Amino acid sequence: MLKEKITGVALVTVVGLTLGVSVYHKQIRVALASIWGNSAQASRDTASAPADPPQAHGSGHGSSTGERRILYWQDPMHPAFKSDKPGKAPDCGMDLVPVYAEGGGPEGEMPSGTIQITAQKQQLIGVQYGQAALRPLVRTIRAVGRLSYDETRITHIHTKFDGWISKVYVDFTGQLIRKGQPLFTVYSPELVSTQEEYLIAKRGVKYLGDSPYGEAARGASSLLDATRERLRLWDISDEQIEEVEKTGKVKRDLTLYSPVNGFVLERKAFENVRVTADTDLYTIADLSTVWANAEVYEYEVPYVRLGQRAIMSLSYYPGETFAGKVSYIYPQLDTMTRTLKVRLDFPNSEFKLKPDMYADIQLQIDYGTRLVVPQDAVLDSGTEQVVFVARGDGYFEPRKVEVGPKIDDSVVILSGLKAGEKIVTSGNFLVDSESRLKTAMGQMAGMAGMKIEGQKEAPKESKPGTKMEEQKPKPKETMPGMKM
Repeated sequence: MLKEKITGVALVTVVGLTLGVSVYHKQIRVALASIWGNSAQASRDTASAPADPPQAHGSGHGSSTGERRILYWQDPMHPAFKSDKPGKAPDCGMDLVPVYAEGGGPEGEMPSGTIQITAQKQQLIGVQYGQAALRPLVRTIRAVGRLSYDETRITHIHTKFDGWISKVYVDFTGQLIRKGQPLFTVYSPELVSTQEEYLIAKRGVKYLGDSPYGEAARGASSLLDATRERLRLWDISDEQIEEVEKTGKVKRDLTLYSPVNGFVLERKAFENVRVTADTDLYTIADLSTVWANAEVYEYEVPYVRLGQRAIMSLSYYPGETFAGKVSYIYPQLDTMTRTLKVRLDFPNSEFKLKPDMYADIQLQIDYGTRLVVPQDAVLDSGTEQVVFVARGDGYFEPRKVEVGPKIDDSVVILSGLKAGEKIVTSGNFLVDSESRLKTAMGQMAGMAGMKIEGQKEAPKESKPGTKMEEQKPKPKETMPGMKM
């Protein structure tokens, strides 16, 4: 018997915490008293306990100046039950609540689903508030990048003839060279014979320039121009050609110069080594611009575009950032990591950035000023999104909204809210549950032939000049094993 009484007390306590401890505090006292054998005292407490109905702000048909007019009183759990005066609900024993004429209750101007929750209950379920606000919005995509050479700035040095290297000026890899800097000297029989042809053509132009035979003079001039152009195509500089022309002597060794600035990545030029046109003597990389290959997740790909600005930071240079832009988006997705490779260009005039370094890259998308709310404020069912708007006096309105992109801990609101509206950011799941429950019960109570167990039929609204039928409360039912 004692076990059944304790079980009953626990059930009453849970219900009391859910619907408001103040409603059931007297019943709990009675149940506790019955456990210790004080049944008579418990009965006296129940009989002498006065009802504590809400104070009305006016009569059912009028009110004093400045107060809201009460239409009727209703059961908060079963809205179909109505009365013209305060009292207790016959099914659950809760206090009836007033419904006001000027939108003060669910039957007023409040939208469907609006509920009222007392401050005590809000504190119990942990309701917290926020605001829909307009603010500048920037999405940041973070990725890890790896630096590499700019492949468009890599140069390979070849000779365009066969020969032998006589002397090497750039003699180690990693050396920084400038455009026009000598690389090596080379001896080639083809170069020697071409120089001789050039000198012969030069003398022919000199002797045949005043010849009465114009065709011979033009032929000598054409031969001179063709020989000079051949030397240029073999990368012989104009200074060296002029020197041969000025001295009138053939040079055994000619020097080849670097066509670009950069660092030597590979070297195959050594003294007394025979070279051919297909010999790759030097590989030179210009590091004034470097690439950074970053991988972004597939859900972030729609936010990346060509020319987009990026910021890069390296742990090697704390506090320093480098600005670049997206230069290429690769077409294939990595099936293992589900990421897409993106290439970015970064200027490197001081050569601080080295290939194969790892870097942190941030891509920023500016959305401008948008209306946003915290993500926790939005209840997403998959088919619709709802935000609870605080209307004051403990009323909460469920508002359907259209959401945009989610950025960090905020959600862009496209429609449904206005800037400055007060919204629920925590505890909204429990608020939503109570709103849905109340809406469903109201719909059930209004269905033809539907009657909630333990509830009398709702009285018809009185016409002007008539009095609403008073509902006599039904005797309270007791739980098994409990003496009320």
